[in-house]
Amino acid sequence: MSGNLRWRLAIIVFVAFLGLIYMLPSLGSVKQSFMGKFLPDDVISLGLDLKGGIHLTLGVDVDKALANSLAQMGRDIRDQAKEDGIAVLKPQTSADGKHLECVLASPDKRQAFDDLLSRHFSVLKVDGTESAPEGKFLYKLSFTPRYAADQARLTVDQAVKTIRNRIDEFGVAEPDIRKQADNRIQIQLPGLHDPERAIKLIGKTAHLEFKVVDDNADLDKAQKGILPPGDELSVLRHRNPDGSYLERPIVLRADAVMTGENIADARANFDNTNRAYVGLNFTPSGARQFERVTGENVKKRLAIVLDGKVYSAPTIQEKIGGGRASITGNFTTEEARDLAIVLRAGALPAPVSILEQRSVGPSLGQESIEKGVYSALVGGVIVVAFMIVYYGVAGAVADLALIFNLVLIVAGLAGFGATLTLPGIAGIILTIGMAVDANVIIFERIREELRLGLSARSAVDVGYSRATLTILDANVTTVIAAMVLYQFGTGPIRGFAVTLILGIVASMFTAIFFTRFLFDLWLSKRPVDAGIRI
Repeated sequence: MSGNLRWRLAIIVFVAFLGLIYMLPSLGSVKQSFMGKFLPDDVISLGLDLKGGIHLTLGVDVDKALANSLAQMGRDIRDQAKEDGIAVLKPQTSADGKHLECVLASPDKRQAFDDLLSRHFSVLKVDGTESAPEGKFLYKLSFTPRYAADQARLTVDQAVKTIRNRIDEFGVAEPDIRKQADNRIQIQLPGLHDPERAIKLIGKTAHLEFKVVDDNADLDKAQKGILPPGDELSVLRHRNPDGSYLERPIVLRADAVMTGENIADARANFDNTNRAYVGLNFTPSGARQFERVTGENVKKRLAIVLDGKVYSAPTIQEKIGGGRASITGNFTTEEARDLAIVLRAGALPAPVSILEQRSVGPSLGQESIEKGVYSALVGGVIVVAFMIVYYGVAGAVADLALIFNLVLIVAGLAGFGATLTLPGIAGIILTIGMAVDANVIIFERIREELRLGLSARSAVDVGYSRATLTILDANVTTVIAAMVLYQFGTGPIRGFAVTLILGIVASMFTAIFFTRFLFDLWLSKRPVDAGIRI
């Protein structure tokens, strides 16, 4: 065997070895032992249409997020105005949440207030001004269109990131989470068949606040809407042994003394009586803030408020250092774990709603797999038979390349942890035809050279050299189109694009390199002047 054939054989053996390691589960331990640090995982994940699972479409309430940002901007304006010696009464958002109303106590401060807005709050624009009762002056403010659009985009992006973090913590393999038009998010969770728990986990806003309880307030009056200034009426949840919840009214100070933004970690734990609770660890700055808050409110009750409902309201006995707190509420173990997940992943920037919900059963997925494999087998048998009948020995060479090509596709799916979907199976079936297409081009080129009187070896050399550029041009353009499909397509389309790209790359290797090696090996065993029939 010549040196040229030896190095080609070495490359083919190496590629085949990698393909078998990924393809055959029995050799998975070999891969992990010798090359686990250098190669990706060897698991082929099945998509939602094959494995079954849950499909959700969520709508993000961007208007609510903008209203919250506008309210926060109002608090910032009041604080900044106080530093500049400008009296601004408590800013309030309008009923539609699109405007911020600020009242100047002294109209003669209008110019100073205008300068303050231009210096520190350039993202706001003045929609109108008018005189207010008692000699005051009213400003109506709103976000500039560009800032509002940017905030809307960032809100959806943050929601996608938060949901992905929650699902990763939940342990779903290969979730497909992507942003869509009109502030929507598409979620596919293969292998998950508990939609109610998934929806609770994904849709929980998880806005955590710590508020001081006003025990001096009259609950009867509060329930009739008569509240002391700066107070609000909430509900304290208590879980009964039968799993139902009892909600009792409780009056809180409206302003939160601390929020959950400074949570470093949250874990489900158990107390001495084996009851589940959620333990919180704060960041260093959060620990200092929590220590200050507890020190200022000794002997008062501190309510832990999640999404507007009070889960517990323990009495602060002393200043609490160390940056640790806990949320109790007679949780089940599952509830405590899910609550810890959403607190670790962070709060959603805006409420989300379920616009579409579908569940795909595993039986449908198994049927799809069986039909897809059957189609691939039928198509493969027809192609193999045609190549042998039409091209003889050369067709058998192309069939060997086709089998090698399928091994490389499956190995590539496993090696890169790709998700196999029903359109992906269609891509594999399409690749079966495309894989022999390159060989057809090469064989027809060789036939032309043989008809011109060239020897077998010369005809093979010229046929491969002239067909190679044509094959590369055709396949590179197809790969580019498949990459565009992968970049901008949804889950099923991306699955088709993945198998198409892998199939094209594998077919170019097998058609140009592998079959050329087999031809050269065959011809090396024959006399120089011997002919061949293609």
